[in-house]
Amino acid sequence: MGEKTQSHPGAAGRAAAADRPSSVRNVVLVGHSGSGKTTLAEALALATGAVNRAGRVEDGATVSDYDEIEHRQQRSVQLSLLPVEWGGIKINLIDTPGYADFVGELRAGLRAADAALFVVSVSDGVDGATRMLWEECAAVGMPRAIVFTHLEAARSDFDEMTRICAQTFGGDDPDAVLPLYLPLYGPQGPDGHAPVEGLVGLLSQRVFDYSSGERKEIPPDEEQLPRIAAARDRLIEGIIAESEDETLMDRYLAGEEIDYKTLVEDLERAVARGTFHPVLAAAPATEGNREGIGTIELLELITGGFPTPAEREAPAVTTPDGRPRPPVTCDPDGPLVAEVVKTASDPYVGRVSLVRVFSGTLRPDETVHVSGHGLTDRGHEDHDVEERIGALSSPFGKQQRTMNRCIAGDIASVGKLMRAETGDTLSSKDDPLLMEPWTMPDPLLPLAIQAHSKADEDKLSQGLARLVAEDPTMRLEQNQDTRQLVLWCLGEAHRDVALERLRSRYGVRVDVVPHKVSLRETFGGQAFGRGRHVKQSGGHGQYAICEIEVEPLPPGSGIEFVDKVVGGAVPRQFIPSVEKGVRAQAGRGVAAGYPLVDVRVTLTDGKSHSVDSSDAAFQTAGALALREAAAEAKIHLLEPVAEVLVLVPDQYVGPVMSDLSGRRGRVVGTEQSGHGRTLVRAEVPEIELGRYALDLRSVSHGTGRFSRSYARHEPMPPQLSGKIREQAENGS
Repeated sequence: MGEKTQSHPGAAGRAAAADRPSSVRNVVLVGHSGSGKTTLAEALALATGAVNRAGRVEDGATVSDYDEIEHRQQRSVQLSLLPVEWGGIKINLIDTPGYADFVGELRAGLRAADAALFVVSVSDGVDGATRMLWEECAAVGMPRAIVFTHLEAARSDFDEMTRICAQTFGGDDPDAVLPLYLPLYGPQGPDGHAPVEGLVGLLSQRVFDYSSGERKEIPPDEEQLPRIAAARDRLIEGIIAESEDETLMDRYLAGEEIDYKTLVEDLERAVARGTFHPVLAAAPATEGNREGIGTIELLELITGGFPTPAEREAPAVTTPDGRPRPPVTCDPDGPLVAEVVKTASDPYVGRVSLVRVFSGTLRPDETVHVSGHGLTDRGHEDHDVEERIGALSSPFGKQQRTMNRCIAGDIASVGKLMRAETGDTLSSKDDPLLMEPWTMPDPLLPLAIQAHSKADEDKLSQGLARLVAEDPTMRLEQNQDTRQLVLWCLGEAHRDVALERLRSRYGVRVDVVPHKVSLRETFGGQAFGRGRHVKQSGGHGQYAICEIEVEPLPPGSGIEFVDKVVGGAVPRQFIPSVEKGVRAQAGRGVAAGYPLVDVRVTLTDGKSHSVDSSDAAFQTAGALALREAAAEAKIHLLEPVAEVLVLVPDQYVGPVMSDLSGRRGRVVGTEQSGHGRTLVRAEVPEIELGRYALDLRSVSHGTGRFSRSYARHEPMPPQLSGKIREQAENGS
C-alpha cells in the first residue's frame, strides 16, 4: 500500500499524542462475538512493538487489562482503546463488543472511528448477527476492510468464505469485496487441515512467507502463478471499476499494464469512499510463528489505505439552542469541537471520559463548555455547564500515558469531568456548540429493582445516575403508577452487567422484583353509591352525606365530575370537596388498586350539618360513595396495548407472527422493508412484552429488531383480571 505521510517503517510502538491529523488513523474493530477482534488487536500491538511476546508493556500492563466483568463473562462488554504507532502514524485501535446487547458501545466506536476492520471468523461463517453488524457500519457510511480470522481451524475455506462475503456484503456488486492477499497453505496435517504459512500480495505479486517463524518476502513459485494471475486480474478490474479515470478500464482490457502506483491510489480512494472492501487474513502469533500472519499487511493497509481524520466529514454542529452553524473541519487551529464517546468510573481517579476531538485542540487545565441535549427520555437532564479539563492521557489497557494536548482527529482520556456524559459535546466556553448526536438503540427489556437494604437505598440513586450517565443505552424510569424503579436494558447480558456494576463499582446491592405494567380500572355499567361519613363522639363532629351516579365514558375521557344537586342539599362550598374526594379515590383505584379512568361521576343529592360539616368530611364521603358504587358494579381492568413494529428477514416472518399471536397480539399488517426483510405491524398487550426483547432474538436467530409505542388501554380478559384482583386482595 502507499503511504500518506513521510514515515519511517521502523518507527513503531505505543503511541501517545499526534502532531497533525494526517498522522492519525482511527480504526474500529467490528465483528460478531467470538470472531477474534480482541486477539487481532493484541496481535497488531505485538507487531508494532507496543507489547512484548507475553502481551506486556514496559510498565507491566497487558493489552487485556480491561474491565473485570469482561474477564468473568469471557467476552467484551464495552468499547476499549488501544493506541499503537506504525511508521510514524498513530493508530487508535477501537475494540468493540460483538454481542447485540452492547450495540450502543459499537455505535460509539463507529462515531469515534474513520474506518473499520470488519472481522469475520472463517470457522463460524456469516450469520444473521454478522449481517446486522455490517448494516450498522453501512448506516453511517463507514469505510471497511474485511479481515478473516480462525484460518487455522479445521474445515476453514478462504475461497468459499470470500464468495459468501462478496454475495452477502457486496450488494449488487460482488466485485466490491475481493481479496488483497491470498493465503498460502503448508503440508496437510493428520486431521486433513493444512495450516496457513504465508500470504501472497496480489498487487505486488510477492509472497510473504511465515513458515520459518519470521516474515520473509520471496517471489512466488511457478505453480502458484496461475492462481495468483486469476485473482489479480479480478482484483485489478474491481479497483479500476471504482476509478475516477473512466479510460482506465478500456486501457486495461486492451492489454495495457496499469501502473502499480495508480492501482494503489485508486484502491485507497475506493476504500475511503466505502465502495470497495478489500479482504485480508490474519492469524495470531504462535510458538512456531513468532509474528502474527497478516499483521504487517493490515498495518500497511491502515496507514496507507485508510482515510485520515481530515478525509472524513465531521457530524453537523449547532448552537446549544439549535441554531445551525457551518460544518467544522479537522483543523487543530480551528474552534474546539470534541465529543465524549465513552464514560467510565475508575476507583482511583473517578470519572474518566474518552473524547474524540473533531476540531481544534484540547489541552489540560483549560475550561470548556459541556453540552448535552436530547436524552431526557432516558433519564438524562439537558445540561449546559462549564468544566475544567483535568489531565489528558492515552489509555492502554488499565494504564494511562500522559498527553500534553489532543489535536483534531485524535482521541484521549480526560479525567474529572463531573457533569460530562456519553454523547456530550465539549467546545469553547466563548463559542458553545452542540454536535448532532448519534442514534442510540432503544432499551426494551425492563428490570424492576429495589434496594436490598437501607444502606443500599441511601446509595442507590447516585449509583443509578452514574450508571446511566456512562451508558446512554440504558433508561431509568420511576413509574408513578406502579411505584416501581425500572432500569430498561437491551438484553440479559446488558442487564447482568448493569447489576454487576452497581454491586462492584458503586457498592449498591439491589433485588430484582417482578415488573408491573400500568393497569387501569373502569366501570362496566351504570352504578349508584351513597357515601355517609357521620361521627359524633366527643368534640367537634363530622357530618357529610352524598349520593352519586357513575357511568362509563369512551376510552380516553378520564374522570368527569358533574354537579346536579338541587335545593342546596350539599352546600356550594362543599361540592369541590366531594369532587376532590372522588378524584383521590379514583387515583387509588376501587377494585385492585389501579387508577380509575373513563367514567362520569354525577353528584345527585346529599345532606349536611350546619356545625359538623366540613371540607374533610365531604372529601371522605365522596371517596366512600365511589367505593360503594364500585362494590355494586362490574369493574373492568384495562391493560395497556402497544403498537409493535418487528423487522425480520423474510424467512422468520411466520415464526414471528405465530409468536405474536401466542402473546394475545393482533397482526395488523406486513410490508416489505428493503431487500429480504419484512416489517410486521401488530398490537400486543404490554404485559406480554416483558421478555420480548429476548424471545424475538431467539425466534429470529438474532436477526430481528422491534420497536414499541403506547397505543391505548383496553379491557383485560376476565381470567387474567381475576388473577390480578386475587393477587391484590392477598397483598402480593
